[in-house]
Amino acid sequence: MAGETRRTIYAQPAWLAAVPRNLRFPEGARVVATGCGTSFHAAQTNGYAVQALEAVLQTPDADVMLCVSHEGDTALTLEAAQRFPGPKWLITGKLDSPLAELADETVIVTPEIEKSWCHTGSYTCAVAALAALRGEPIDELPAMVTAALVEEPAPWQSRFIVAGAGPDWPTAQEAVLKLREGAHLAAEAHHTEQLLHGHLAAVDETVRAYVLEGEGRAAERAHAAVAALTELGAEATIVPTEHPVVDIVRFQLLTLVIAESRGIDPDPIHRDDPRWARAAAAHKL
Repeated sequence: MAGETRRTIYAQPAWLAAVPRNLRFPEGARVVATGCGTSFHAAQTNGYAVQALEAVLQTPDADVMLCVSHEGDTALTLEAAQRFPGPKWLITGKLDSPLAELADETVIVTPEIEKSWCHTGSYTCAVAALAALRGEPIDELPAMVTAALVEEPAPWQSRFIVAGAGPDWPTAQEAVLKLREGAHLAAEAHHTEQLLHGHLAAVDETVRAYVLEGEGRAAERAHAAVAALTELGAEATIVPTEHPVVDIVRFQLLTLVIAESRGIDPDPIHRDDPRWARAAAAHKL
């Protein structure tokens, strides 16, 4: 159970230490990042990001398209890259792929392709690589992730909310995706301010909520959100934030301990059940 997911989560410090650090985006270039699923959440940490289907529907206004795809064969990301008229860069774990053939620059960010479909290390390494491409220091990230590798007891609730704003919004989305993929939970990602405008109507004491703190005004609204959630009987926690690579680790581990406590293997993301396997096949048609 959870063998590959657990292994990869705890391998992240070593993987992060090997992320390339000397490449930079072209000086002054407007870079749009794109991807699907976990890769899109990583892409969003770059700032200007467009979901791959949206990039197919309308070509982004940018000088360079940065594609994030762990195996380099995501259909909609490939289609978006084919439609984009300018240079394409790729963040991936695999040099030989359809996207790598198309890319002007390919950045290999993981030492292997994840065997679990509940992707963890490929996410953090992609986010770290994006930071390095922008010229940000990433040397401290392996030690920071090591310090964050602390497992907590599994909560009893079956409904989860993760909220965040600004640079923490991609983390909230990725956290919820892990809980849904790996532990098969009814989990919702909310922008902190949007949570306070109507969504509270469906919250009660059965909800476990985590609100990413952020800084400045975002932090003020995060604390307001926790106060509101607490009034409704929900167990709500402010989650201090350091860096998107580090902040997601808590939720990777939360997914792991919940899955293991419920006898769920997170590695196949429910596709070991024929119904979910058929659903996965259906959306590829």
